[in-house]
Amino acid sequence: MRANQSSAPRGVKSGFTLVELLVVIAIIGILVGLLLPAVQAAREAARRMQCANNMKQIGLAMHNYESTYKRFPPGNMAGAWSTGLSVHARLLPYLEQANSYVLVDFNYAYNHPNNDLARMQNISTYLCPSDVSGNLPAALGGKNNYYGNAGTSLMAGAPPTDPSDPNFGLLPPTGVFFRDSRVGSRDITDGLSFTAAFSEKLLGDGNNGLATANSDTFRPGTFPATMDQAVNDCFAVDVNDLSKQGFSNVGAPWLWAYHSTTMYYHIAPPNTRSCMYPPGRIMTTAGSRHPGGVQVLLCDGSVQFTAQTVDLQLWRGMGTRQGGEVLSGLTD
Repeated sequence: MRANQSSAPRGVKSGFTLVELLVVIAIIGILVGLLLPAVQAAREAARRMQCANNMKQIGLAMHNYESTYKRFPPGNMAGAWSTGLSVHARLLPYLEQANSYVLVDFNYAYNHPNNDLARMQNISTYLCPSDVSGNLPAALGGKNNYYGNAGTSLMAGAPPTDPSDPNFGLLPPTGVFFRDSRVGSRDITDGLSFTAAFSEKLLGDGNNGLATANSDTFRPGTFPATMDQAVNDCFAVDVNDLSKQGFSNVGAPWLWAYHSTTMYYHIAPPNTRSCMYPPGRIMTTAGSRHPGGVQVLLCDGSVQFTAQTVDLQLWRGMGTRQGGEVLSGLTD
């Protein structure tokens, strides 16, 4: 036999055995399984960064608006509470959205035909890339993930002066954006860096025949007079009881100044339930798809991530503009 001749029998080709191939596939599967969480975490980190950038743009816009008008835009622009235009509409020209701004007719309600073109616009700055959930009807209009802080009162606006009104005696709004608000930096005596301006809110499922606990607005059927009572009543709701469904079109349209479309409250911890207590008592709660908490735009324009395990009293203090609370340990 020649030295360069193979000792393998003629006609037999070398290669992987079936067992070897299965071992290689198993190893690849294990590596993919190990790498996938890291890839998903990296993608979420990028989405969270983009979300924070959106909020910073909103913060810059509200301060540019204040430079022009000496106050932040009101949470409800005009007309009755159920038909008013949102703070988001007024911020458009300061977000480089002049083309959408010119479509808004501030003389009419959000659902008037004059505002159909504006209402249907999707504004990228108002959308968190981590929240691709929700099956909101397209006819509602453009979606929104960033809500203005209305504070810790159960009221959507100023309490009534008529003693016979069921909401007589409730506290006025304590936040920055609410019905007929006229708040400027000078009015935020708790400090701009300790007071929330905006936070996140999940898009709804768009279906009152389906219960989604972390995005729907439920209707307990009670009349709480305090924050703690409102939280207890809301958390006691059986979400599988569809008669307790209140509002599922959460997050659209951004043009509408409403508690389930553009404004939230610092009453319940973030990433928990939202509830409504007609007539006129509200507890819309911040929430996000970011693991462990929500991002909050503070009135100084900075964005902080706040854990969903935050002390409730600190969270409530963050929602008031003149509460005098001493806040520490709010953010991660």
